[in-house]
Amino acid sequence: MSVRPLQDKARIEAFLRANPELHLYSLGDLDDFFWPHTTWYGWDDGGKLSDIALVYAGPGLPTVVALSPQPQVISARLQDIVPLLPERFYAHLSPEVENAFRPTHRLEAHGLHYKMALHDASRPAGRDCSGVVRLGPPDLDELNHLYTESYPGNWFDPRMLETGQYFGLRVSRQLVSAAGVHAYSERYRVAAIGNVVTHPAHRNRGYGTRVTARLCQSLRENVEHIGLNVAADNGAALACYTGLGFELIAPYGEFTMGRTTSPSLERT
Repeated sequence: MSVRPLQDKARIEAFLRANPELHLYSLGDLDDFFWPHTTWYGWDDGGKLSDIALVYAGPGLPTVVALSPQPQVISARLQDIVPLLPERFYAHLSPEVENAFRPTHRLEAHGLHYKMALHDASRPAGRDCSGVVRLGPPDLDELNHLYTESYPGNWFDPRMLETGQYFGLRVSRQLVSAAGVHAYSERYRVAAIGNVVTHPAHRNRGYGTRVTARLCQSLRENVEHIGLNVAADNGAALACYTGLGFELIAPYGEFTMGRTTSPSLERT
């Protein structure tokens, strides 16, 4: 079985569509908005793709995505591309897949996470979203200030404001809650919710649920699959998303990795 770089969007999409909720973020990355930042690797089994790994080089560290219902299989296959990966990167990996990197990398684990998908769209549709407004590029400074104060270290690409899929709520003219997207593609009909935050002084008032519900209402106008990632120990967020009709799809781990040895290229 051989591994090779992939550039055929249709072929990649066909593989990802077999499990669209697991691969929702990757489907979004096929969009022309994200595609220039991506490098794809595929394992070819007699002309049929059997696994895919993605490297996304956006703001901050590159992100390696390797998700599979057969983690032991893809873990073994990843040895083929380890020499081709950046010296340091972030990673989203199915459970146990991180073992592929232990011989050559230092791993910093960021805990168990869940992939969730919206299965009951009637729940956000029925929520009261009064006071919630759509945000755009003119709101960037205000939004950055909210993230700096309330969500330090979050991954936010300012370009995403251009999608029109960010919503916020103000109290006394101050932006205190917001929800947006990490990935959004009308072409591929997918959206990944992200950067959901409420200022600490305004939490436990339902603001986060309100802005997220309004975002879901907007996304449902143009996409088929809506998903998100959430830390498994974030009980408040899990309760919010479950209440809005999201269901658990799969667990995965997040890691920061740095190369400690120079692996051989013989396997490639």
